[in-house]
Amino acid sequence: MRRKISVCIPAYNRSALLPDLLNSIVEQQFDDYEILICEDDSPERLQIREVVRQYSVKYPQLIRLIENEKNLGYDGNMRNLVANAQGEYCLFMGNDDLMCEGSLKTVAQTIDRYPNVGVIVRSYASFDKTPDKVNQIFRYFAEERVFPAGADSISTVFRRCVVISGVVIHRDTAQQLATARFDGTLLYQVYLAARVLVERDAVFLPDILVFYRNGGVPEFGNAEAERGKFVPANRTPESSLQFMRGVLEIAAAIESDCGVQIYKKILADYANYSYPFLSIQANQPKLVFIKYWLGLIKLGFGVSILFHLYFISLLLLGSHRMDALITWIKNTLGYTPRLGSVFLGKTK
Repeated sequence: MRRKISVCIPAYNRSALLPDLLNSIVEQQFDDYEILICEDDSPERLQIREVVRQYSVKYPQLIRLIENEKNLGYDGNMRNLVANAQGEYCLFMGNDDLMCEGSLKTVAQTIDRYPNVGVIVRSYASFDKTPDKVNQIFRYFAEERVFPAGADSISTVFRRCVVISGVVIHRDTAQQLATARFDGTLLYQVYLAARVLVERDAVFLPDILVFYRNGGVPEFGNAEAERGKFVPANRTPESSLQFMRGVLEIAAAIESDCGVQIYKKILADYANYSYPFLSIQANQPKLVFIKYWLGLIKLGFGVSILFHLYFISLLLLGSHRMDALITWIKNTLGYTPRLGSVFLGKTK
């Protein structure tokens, strides 16, 4: 009988953190799932293989390890996970993050309640060293919500699937939509979620399902599709701009291919919530940061007043003070505040 959930883990290095992730999964009070790990030809392949071997002895027939013949890159490896998943739904986990207690049961119950669900978007919490010291909660709405298939659902979910941990996607629909078209964007799950939502519904859960680990060293830029776009172990201004180009490329392609009007809505959403991808470069030298801001304006984000307010605030106060202020606001409210579409001009 087919299992309900495949917990899908793209693995590249970080073998020392894999046991913590696996422990957080196998300790779930739920048994209708499998764990699928696709190791992407990383320098720590042998260490990852040994970790999986130890868990396979203790939990037979629960974990499958696929070792890619060559480095496929993030997007190719995500596609490989979907292709090899045997569950009805794929629940993705970053290889250094953790699953919260009861998460699999919560997801399974959600699937049972909403037969046409194609994507489940969760709340999550971030931490630095240990999950008992959460520093920020990402909860997009105060209550559970259902978003019917179509443009509004896609626009709402698009940005909220960038962090992969805890994102759930209907496996068979995702497999039918498999493509290498967006390899090198680092956004394959965003493409899948948006494309699945042309036909299926989305559900948002206010429950915190996963813990996201801050401070990880980015491993992107080794695969052929990523070279020249991303730099391993570094988040350069150009790589951040490249990432945002990918966001808009996927939005434009889905709008064109599927006839859903989403581009302007997604651009508006990203512009109004642009603080994270501005702050990631805020510690650069001032002229470099200004050049980065101008680069984002060329992509279209400058239409939002909030985008410019974030930039000015980061220049004047720095990311540390601004991070503390935004965290306080979100923690006080209990969810991320809804920001209106405040624009200086028309979105393109």
